[in-house]
Amino acid sequence: MFDAKEKEQDYNNTAVNNAAVTEEKKPVNRDISGVVLDEKKTPVVGASVFIQGTTIGTITDASGKFRLSVPDENVTLEISYVGFKTQTVEVSASTASVNITMSASAGDMNEVIVIGYGTQKKGDVTSSVASVKAANFVKGSVRDAGQLIQGKVAGLTVVNPSGDPTGSTQIILRGQSTLMGQNQNPLVLIDGVPGDLRMITPQDIESVDVLKDGSAAAIYGTRGTNGVIFITTKRANGNNKTSVDYGAFASVQTIARKPDMSTAADMRAQIAAGLRQNQLIDQGASTDWLKEITRTPFSQDHNLTIRGGNSTTNYLASLNYDNSQGLFLKSYNQLFSGRFDLNHNMFNNKLKLNVNAFSSSRKLNGFNTGDYLQALRQNPTAPVKDTAGNWFQELSKFEYQSPVSDLMESKGQTNEGLSRFNGSIAFLPVKGLKLSALFSYSKWMQEYGYAETKKHASTLRDNRNGYAREGGAESIDRLTELTAEYSKSLSKHNFTVLGGYSYQENDYSNRQMENWDFPTDIFDWHNIGLGRAISSGDYVNLIRTYKAETNLIGLFGRLSYNYDQKYLFMASIRREEASQLWGTNNKWGTFPAISAGWKISREAFMDNVKIINDLKLRAGYGVTGSQPFDLFRGVALLGYSGFVLSNGSWIQTLVPTQNANPDLKWEEKRETNIGLDFSLLNNRISGSIDLYDRQIHNLLYLFEVPSPPNLYNRTLANVGTLENKGLEISLNFVPVSKRDFQWNTTVNFSTNSNKLKSLSNDLYKTSTDYIRVGAIFPPIQTFSHLLKVGGSVGDFYGYKVVDVGNDPSDAANYGQWVYEGKDGKPVNYSSFGHSFEDKKVIGNGLPKYYLSWNNNFTYKNWDLAITQRGAFKFQVANLQRMMFENPTQAQYNLLKNAYNPVYGKTQLKSPVEFNSYYIENGDFWKIDNITLGYSLKNTGLKYIRSARFYIATLNTFIITGYKGIDPEVSLRNGTSTAQSGVVQVPTSGLDPGMDSPFKYPTTRSFSVGLNVTF
Repeated sequence: MFDAKEKEQDYNNTAVNNAAVTEEKKPVNRDISGVVLDEKKTPVVGASVFIQGTTIGTITDASGKFRLSVPDENVTLEISYVGFKTQTVEVSASTASVNITMSASAGDMNEVIVIGYGTQKKGDVTSSVASVKAANFVKGSVRDAGQLIQGKVAGLTVVNPSGDPTGSTQIILRGQSTLMGQNQNPLVLIDGVPGDLRMITPQDIESVDVLKDGSAAAIYGTRGTNGVIFITTKRANGNNKTSVDYGAFASVQTIARKPDMSTAADMRAQIAAGLRQNQLIDQGASTDWLKEITRTPFSQDHNLTIRGGNSTTNYLASLNYDNSQGLFLKSYNQLFSGRFDLNHNMFNNKLKLNVNAFSSSRKLNGFNTGDYLQALRQNPTAPVKDTAGNWFQELSKFEYQSPVSDLMESKGQTNEGLSRFNGSIAFLPVKGLKLSALFSYSKWMQEYGYAETKKHASTLRDNRNGYAREGGAESIDRLTELTAEYSKSLSKHNFTVLGGYSYQENDYSNRQMENWDFPTDIFDWHNIGLGRAISSGDYVNLIRTYKAETNLIGLFGRLSYNYDQKYLFMASIRREEASQLWGTNNKWGTFPAISAGWKISREAFMDNVKIINDLKLRAGYGVTGSQPFDLFRGVALLGYSGFVLSNGSWIQTLVPTQNANPDLKWEEKRETNIGLDFSLLNNRISGSIDLYDRQIHNLLYLFEVPSPPNLYNRTLANVGTLENKGLEISLNFVPVSKRDFQWNTTVNFSTNSNKLKSLSNDLYKTSTDYIRVGAIFPPIQTFSHLLKVGGSVGDFYGYKVVDVGNDPSDAANYGQWVYEGKDGKPVNYSSFGHSFEDKKVIGNGLPKYYLSWNNNFTYKNWDLAITQRGAFKFQVANLQRMMFENPTQAQYNLLKNAYNPVYGKTQLKSPVEFNSYYIENGDFWKIDNITLGYSLKNTGLKYIRSARFYIATLNTFIITGYKGIDPEVSLRNGTSTAQSGVVQVPTSGLDPGMDSPFKYPTTRSFSVGLNVTF
């Protein structure tokens, strides 16, 4: 693609074409010639030379020379080539030849990215940091800020586990980092203020920067232990011009894939063949239950942005309205938000003020995915209503009820409000010194209600006579951060010193009330006191409230130094205290970091290496932490238990609920990162390579202890060690760069492997060297994963099947599973133990490799973006097949292939069981986002400066051998249970790879959009 002969041929072809174009466009009176060289006097081959503002132009040949026919008047030439700064040259009417020297562009090394409490040129960064600008975001009907960067950052896994419009993306960076500490989400900072991915409208985002390694994130201490995502919002440009931007898109969605369930005709054929054994009878109808509860959802989004002002005072105001229907009836998400940003400079730019306000109002109704399960299992020959016009129900069947009735006889709504106000002030009293203060106040409120009528299946079955639930929650965050930064250059020595103080507090409360046995349905949940369940006095726990207050105090400092822009160094330290560790000996934690870089390309011995533009080697080490999730985990606690009768009255008792552990402390993640940044061939090839090693020490776990002498039989302690290692590669290419056509492509690749290294110490020991994790729902109840010392997070643990009994004379084993025994040999069903000891590791739910390929094409006014990504070397537990592919579950509708021979031999007769037959390879490749746009850069209209039209798809196409709906399943299956001996503890993220039949199906969206600038 860089061959000089091809360029020379292009030059010749272009010269011919140019002559025709010139003759057609404007009379030609003279020729000019010239040569284009770089700073080292090397010819620049293929540089574009055009008359500014026209399409008249050519490219340089293999010697850097060009010849161009121009009008006989003064003209301005524009010379451009990838890797060099675009130049303009004035050519008078008397000039016959010109010599042009082009200056190399630093490419993205001069790109400014956000780091902790400041910014830095990418070329000076010594840690692992990635940046995604708005131009490269995923387009179309995106759900939140996370989806904008899906597949854009190596090592950052972004998953949309369902098509639920009320849901959000899940993000995890460089693997699992805790057993039962804080959550796995990276710290999200919106203009420096903590938030989450749904607290900002995607259209308001200018860029997203990701701090990936410990040396970059340690400045944030415990908050940065899972990485840091900086979201920078759009700001006014202060160019004395007022502009108005309007953007809108409309989308429709379809189910990406759906299970091939038996139809009414299939069911009747099964009954006629005697396969149903009278468990489901023909009710005479033909009903597509999934169709009855779904629709083709329509969504619309409108965004209006106004910006203006000058270099002294400028502002930006935006309004956004998003109305998204869900795939299922009654599910929706409506959001209205507004943002205002004001900047003002005073005292000759020595005092800078910023005020930012954001407010949103959200109304939504989720969908009970249990109704989706009901639609799958429902008898397709049953009618929606009986002959009397009532909902057709078969409530005598266990866990069997009409999904249509459930939807129509229930009502729910959630209202959320968010207000965030923050302001910052920066004072520059002398050159190099900057004193800053940031203050923020955020308030999130939620009110929700849900009601079921007297005709709802659950109220009929449970004799509740109507049911209602209502509640709410509130979270208030306050943040104060004070920083002082001083920068100084002495000859070739450049350094910056930063110091600061941070205080963050959160007040959280929630409440819930439920009641039933109502005299009427007309009030829904709005008159919940009419129910008789509470007033009867026979029930407890129908009214629940909760309140928690936490705070985090931090002192931090950082030193940045470089010598001659060649040798780079950075060190930081944060000292932090968290209220969760109140009462312990270790409530303060210390989190240091150090990193260094060497710009090899600036060394004298690289002067003659023309192929390399930039080459930087860097290495870093950083420590971050994670405190316990719950409050007061280091002190002894009492809690209310049952009731005892005392002097004729029932009195609620207090009992010990937690032992004291004054040695409780932070979990510590110690991470080493080695990286290489490079840019080659005039920046047409660039990228980075990172190799990391994370060692998470002092993992929190709940241990069984003797009682007495302990007051309680479990104690929380720090003992475990977890390891994560991986490789990340990001490559950027510019295969084609011409005036009318450009092609940019990016490839991201990452690996991750993990291992539990220990789970005990001399004081606290588990009864086993493993913990059981995850849960399988009825009709069976068992765990799904095993995390063992020396093993990996995500290991499925179950029975391994290798065949099915095929001897009709052996009634005990005919149609039954044949297992792999402890010695690796086959064991018949009747001889198999079916115990814990007979189970094996049968797969792993975490991908070992991630790959993405992003392409951006522009041709004149057209642009095309294609995002592709995949995950490899992992397994998925297809629990839909486990439930609906087993013919012994004849009381439910089943998949069409449920009665097919297993292993091509005979029909299965074994009961439902979690085994390797339902563990499938989950490898997939998705053509995720395709966006085709057309831009009018000069509309010719007085009041419209520019416009762009586009069409886009999301989740466009998938290549996979997986038989279920979508192998890209949730990273965290809610809160599961880990069990070691008799001890059960809550966990999150230790049971990946579960494709549940309760999952909201994945959707595919098609969008058409418009952006206009006035």
